[in-house]
Amino acid sequence: MFFPCSPNFTQFSIPHMSSQRQQFLQHVAQTSDIPMLLEIERAEGTFLFDKAGKRYLDLIAGVSVSVLGHRHPDVVEAIKSQADRYLHTLVYGEYVLSPQVELASLLVANLPTQLSCVYFTNSGSEATEGAMKLAKRYTGRPEIIAYREAYHGSTQGAASLMSPSFFTQGYHPLLPGIRHINFNCEADLEKIGPQTACVIIEPVQAEAGVRLPQNDYLKKLRKRCTEMGALLVFDEIQAGYGRTGTLWAFEQYDIVPDVLLLAKGMGGGMPIGAFIASKEVMQVLGHEPPLGHITTFCGHPVCCAAALATLRFLTKHKLWEGVKEKEALFHQLLVHPAIREVRSAGLLMAVEVGEFELLRKIILECVANGVITDWFLFNDQSLRIAPPLTISEGEIRTACAVVVAAIDKFAAPINP
Repeated sequence: MFFPCSPNFTQFSIPHMSSQRQQFLQHVAQTSDIPMLLEIERAEGTFLFDKAGKRYLDLIAGVSVSVLGHRHPDVVEAIKSQADRYLHTLVYGEYVLSPQVELASLLVANLPTQLSCVYFTNSGSEATEGAMKLAKRYTGRPEIIAYREAYHGSTQGAASLMSPSFFTQGYHPLLPGIRHINFNCEADLEKIGPQTACVIIEPVQAEAGVRLPQNDYLKKLRKRCTEMGALLVFDEIQAGYGRTGTLWAFEQYDIVPDVLLLAKGMGGGMPIGAFIASKEVMQVLGHEPPLGHITTFCGHPVCCAAALATLRFLTKHKLWEGVKEKEALFHQLLVHPAIREVRSAGLLMAVEVGEFELLRKIILECVANGVITDWFLFNDQSLRIAPPLTISEGEIRTACAVVVAAIDKFAAPINP
């Protein structure tokens, strides 16, 4: 993501800024002073096209969103078909709406029996918020434990889980009762205690630059949470939907969380998320008081229809089965003396090249040559690669050639 990590960052030279770009900068709220300013005209498959007709191979898929590629035909047809029937009807949870029911049923059919009840949200941040409330309500406990260099969203509650505080310091005070521990640090598991409502963790730390669990860490975490009566919440907002090589990342670690968070790839490009738990856990939101978690637009019929089409295609064709082979091809092709490390969990990858000034030159060179990549919130030394799962071998070869050429242009080999 193009964040102002460096005061010396300079964006593309734009000698004659178009009227639309001017309006974008003036009237659309900006979250940084260095937006990419690509004027996207259309998208198809793994490509975006700007107003001049230039084609960009999208290596980040809207940050792990477009798992089936842009405008997948099944998703587009589902959106059109549902729009012909009805849009919003009433606040979530009041009417029996087929897109919601069918999507929830298909999700549950592809999850362990413990994860049997779905609450739909509009986003990953809202899924996090819902899970935080759920854990406190179910356990009656005040404390939530999260991990340093993890990202779960930017709303007030979700942002309270973030550490370090670089992106949140301007908004303090945040929620009380949040404790932070270190990923893969077994000693820190002792901090999970009788006041802990839940532990929220990404099975693969994405924004830290793709950090994987080591030495059965997740099993040890599961054991400690069970011993202390704390709920274990897995944030698979980035890692889910086949991206790591299985439908859900937790399948690779032989454990099941108490609560699962989904979003991003879920909607095939439409905004939707969910938190999923057992019926026993989820039912506490319905009494003492009732309406314990309510929303207007969550589970929107059109978004649910798009998500249903996405999950149907993904599971029918088992797209995750080709992910490891594509991951291996990236590793094979991303070779250069200046590359320090390539870390990956399927098609969630980080290519570490060193200091930020070098990284931003490489990224801009890639974009100039028709390949879109970026970096990570808590790692500005690595390129992010998270393409659609449908990316072809030829497209991988093209993308890697552009990336390696950009590295070669700016980077000096590191000394052995």
